[in-house]
This record gives sequence, structure tokens and C-alpha cells, in this order.
Amino acid sequence: MASVQNKGLVCKNLHDYLKTLPSEVLDKLYNHPATCLAVFRELPALAKQIVMRLLYVQQSVPQAVVTSWVNHQHQTAGTEAQESLTGLRVWYSSSMPGGLSAWILNNTFRTNLKMALTGGGQPWTMSAYLEPDPKGRDMGYLDQYAAERWETVLHYMVASSQQGGISADAVRTLLQAGLMVPDESQDNAPVITRSGFQFLLMERSSQVWYFILQYLDSVSARGMSLVECLSFLFQLSFSQLGKDYSTDGMSQGLLQFLQHLREFGLVYQRKRNSGRFYPTCLALNIASGDAKQGGTVSKDGYVVLETNYRLYAYTTSSLQIALLGLFSEILYRFSNIVVARITRESVRQSFRGGITAAQIVRFLNMHAHPQMAKHKPMLPPTVTDQIRLWEQERERFTFTEGVLYNQFLSQADYETVKNYADGLGVIVWSMDDKRTVVVTKDGHDDVKRYWRQVSKR
Repeated sequence: MASVQNKGLVCKNLHDYLKTLPSEVLDKLYNHPATCLAVFRELPALAKQIVMRLLYVQQSVPQAVVTSWVNHQHQTAGTEAQESLTGLRVWYSSSMPGGLSAWILNNTFRTNLKMALTGGGQPWTMSAYLEPDPKGRDMGYLDQYAAERWETVLHYMVASSQQGGISADAVRTLLQAGLMVPDESQDNAPVITRSGFQFLLMERSSQVWYFILQYLDSVSARGMSLVECLSFLFQLSFSQLGKDYSTDGMSQGLLQFLQHLREFGLVYQRKRNSGRFYPTCLALNIASGDAKQGGTVSKDGYVVLETNYRLYAYTTSSLQIALLGLFSEILYRFSNIVVARITRESVRQSFRGGITAAQIVRFLNMHAHPQMAKHKPMLPPTVTDQIRLWEQERERFTFTEGVLYNQFLSQADYETVKNYADGLGVIVWSMDDKRTVVVTKDGHDDVKRYWRQVSKR
């Protein structure tokens, strides 16, 4: 999976995440073939070639020999491949007789990757036998279920007053990820943040991966095993869409994890105690670079923006309508179209929530109706320029916390304090004819201490 990075929001790829884990966690993860295969298939192409050359070599290989496998013009790629293998503990540095530096493949990784690639050993997929499910679900049903469950989470982000099926655990993860923050003016009800709006603009598969990363950060605090949860996720990524799997042998922590995945739409389970579950397309894409899912909205544009600031959205999706409501005023809603208007107050409300003018314009560009694509520029400049001007209105003033000093008994006292504060570089503002000076909050203690010493003389 490629990493996703926006201003203020970074979604690590699989390798970047695994590199942050302690070495003992990585070593335990490599006890499972699914993890080894997931790591291998996401390695750089050159790193894969190196691993395959070493897979059946049971001894150390001189580092100079490994370096010689790469042509001189590709040495940069070769260095990156070696760094990737080292960071993921796929191989180790060792010494040969005579002190020659060498590489040796991680034996646990080697054994389990061979099992995943060539078979043999214990079954490494979720293959416990199940009787045929009389109420089995086909791929179409699972796709629809996954989309509905995931959109429930997204809809909560843009309209948190309509919680509708999202648990306190899911809300906690949204808050922990910085996608939402409590709003003191609304009894601490969560509201979307700038990062949350960027999150909504991501590809669906990247959204799921980012959300899962944030969830995994809290696994230990929930009393669950990170190794167990990650291993299960990698197993899911190799499962078969439309096939049911057994929950037999799962620990209590893993069963709890399964219920959370069920809530996010990564697995379908008819009942908590049904004994079987179906992975969905969201789970199959977790450890894969294939962006098989769309974004939060359909790929076809549905928004028409006119020069009079009116928006016409050809949609019946409550999520898409809620997204528009983040920065526009909804006027009318019909069976297949919504009419809205961009106003100074509606965009200022979004600015207060941390959404920027550039993000609003980008959103409108991403989801513009095909008819608008025929125009150059696609969006009316009068509207996009005005949105940016409304944002600049809020930037005319800057606010700095400070402490006011006034009512000095003499000009000498005023100048003594002012000169000392000026020497510290903590003056925010001053007015000599009023004998008034404002210092920064951080500089207040030093100025106050100095004034007490001077006033006692």
C-alpha cells in the first residue's frame, strides 16, 4: 500500500508501520506465514530478488557479494532495498571467518515464507472445516454490507449528532486519531477536524488502513495482543471473498477484535455467537497496494456549481449530502437532487472547524459533474476566489496571549520595565504616552520578578 500524506495527515504504508514496531514484536509476527508473505509481496522489486536468491542459502553471504548483484547504475535502488530488508529484520548483519561482513536471512522469516510460497507444514490460512451455511452470503451482499458499515463511520464524522450504530470504541478511535475533537460549545460533542476532512478525501482502502493503524495503537490499552491482532489481519488479507471461516480456537481478545472489525465492515457475522464470519473486500485490501475501493463518494462527479454560489448535487446519498453541508447551506432536498448555497457564514463555519479554502475547492474539483469538466477552468473563478477571500478575512488579525502592565507611578519606572522586557524580547505591544506595555505570557514571570527587585530599592 502506498503511503498517503496530506498537510497535517500521514498514513504510513505497511513497511513504515512495521519498522516502528519493537524487534521482539516483529520476530513474533514472523512466526506466521501470512505475515511473511504480506511483507514479501510489498517489498521493493530489488529486495524481492535478493530474498529469493537467499531463500535456500542456509549460511551467511558476504555483503560485497550481495552488492555485486546490482549494476552500478542501480546502486541507489540497491541501497534502498538493503535498508528495507534491515529495517524489517528480514535479514541480519553477521561476520564470516576473518571478520568479513555478511548478511544472513532471518531463519524464522525464511522458514515461514517457504511454507507460504511452496506449501507444506501446518495450514497457515483459516481453514477449519465448516458445514455449509444455509444462510450464506454472496459477494454482492458482502460488498454492500461493507460499504454501508464504513459509510456509517464516515457519516458520524460529518454529522455526529446522528450516531446511528457507531460504538463508543469507534468514537474513541476517531478522537485518538485526531479526526474529531470534542466541541466545548456543544457539550463536548465530537466535531470533525481539518485532518478529518482530509481523511474523507482519501481513497476508501487508504481510509481503512489509516483507521486500522490508529486502532492498533490502542490494542495494548484494551488488553489485547498486538501480535495476535496483526497476524489475524494478515490472514484476512489472504482470505477468499464470499467464503465463510470458523471462529473455533480464537482467544477472547481475538473474538473482541473480530467484533470491532465487524462494526467497521471488514467482516460480516450474522450473530456474535454464530461461530463463522465472512471477510469483506475491505479486509482483503488491508495489506495490499491495490486500491480496489472507491473514495467516500462515487467516481462519477455529481456536483454542479454556478456563478451565483448555488450548488446542485445529483445524489441520494445522505453521506454525500452531509459532506456538502460542511461548507454550504442546504436549501432544498428532492428525490434525486439537493440544492445548496455557498455563503460567507457557511464557509466561515467550516474554517472554524479547521477546514481550509483549498480543501473546499479541491473537494468541489474532485466531485464536479462531467458537464462542468467541459469548462476551463472547471469551477467558476468568482466563487473559488471568493472562498479564498473569506478565508483571508480571518487571517487579518493574529492573537497572542499576554499580560498588561500599566498605572506606573513615573516615566522612569515605565521605561525601566519596558527596557528590561525589550531586552528579553518579550514585548507584544507598548504605548509610551499611556505608560502601557504588554508582555508575552511566558515572559511575564521574569518581568514580574525583575520589577519586584527594582521596586524594593
